[in-house]
Amino acid sequence: MQAAVRTVLGDVPAHDLGRVNYHEHLFQVSPLLPGDELDDEGRSGQEAGLLRQAGTQAMVEATPTGLGRNPAALARISASAGLRIIATSGAHREAHYGAGHWLTDLSEAELARRFTADIESGLPESDGAQAGAAAHGPAGAAVRAGLLKAGIGYWDISLFERRVLAAVAVAHCSTGAPIMVHLEHGSAAFEVLAVLERDGVSPDAVVLAHIDRNPDPVLHADLAAAGAYLGYDGFARSRTWPDSIILNCMCAAADLGAQGRILLGGDVARRTRYVAYGGMPGLTYLEDRIVPRLIRAGRGELLEAALTANPARWLGRFSRPATP
Repeated sequence: MQAAVRTVLGDVPAHDLGRVNYHEHLFQVSPLLPGDELDDEGRSGQEAGLLRQAGTQAMVEATPTGLGRNPAALARISASAGLRIIATSGAHREAHYGAGHWLTDLSEAELARRFTADIESGLPESDGAQAGAAAHGPAGAAVRAGLLKAGIGYWDISLFERRVLAAVAVAHCSTGAPIMVHLEHGSAAFEVLAVLERDGVSPDAVVLAHIDRNPDPVLHADLAAAGAYLGYDGFARSRTWPDSIILNCMCAAADLGAQGRILLGGDVARRTRYVAYGGMPGLTYLEDRIVPRLIRAGRGELLEAALTANPARWLGRFSRPATP
């Protein structure tokens, strides 16, 4: 059997995935981000096209359940832009849903059923308390998710977030789908891995998103040694610190043994930062600004690992018959 990645247009061999941005959004609506909604298929499609032209061949669209997902549009954009897109099931940290959101009332078992169905049967045309018919792509096939997501607060896991982690673990154990965990400010990384491991999830199935918000290379190397993938996705946020902080941390962690676990993304996630919506710097910032810096620093091997080999290994957790 051959490792495969589940994209919105079907499963593809992991070794054919190409250059991957592990964390972006094309559709997202959250009460935490008023005025920054990503909800226009034409503009999001244009931004995806710019990303593909810049050299990225595949991206993870990391918007989970209940936050404005548009699976059919993702499939159309993927086909039009020639960009492989991996869609996401699971749920974000509780603050993104606000008081009274239908998702936060679901039990662990109900969440697990929805997440598993997203991976195996297909994502619903629109998210709601009652799961509707599956969305379909241009060729008529159901649009399936290829990733499970959970999220926590800053050194805090609410009761809802704990249910989501448990449900994600159930769905992972049933489907094999990889997992992304949003860590608020990079906190509680080992704690989240321990929670998931108690529920049957090996650390090598998990990427710790935003680990670079805690730019500690020794911690990162220790997490990589435990098997987890490290999500570096905090570039272009100079209000917090310059890109050099993240790059120096990443290179130091790689030198300490973490190179085979590093992933790169942008997590731009706001219409005011997308070129197609009239903002800046856009999804191409990683390709335009970060990739050249790593090349100039003589880090081509790290770059190849972070953009191609590592994401293929992390995402390629499905099976398909080997081709002749």
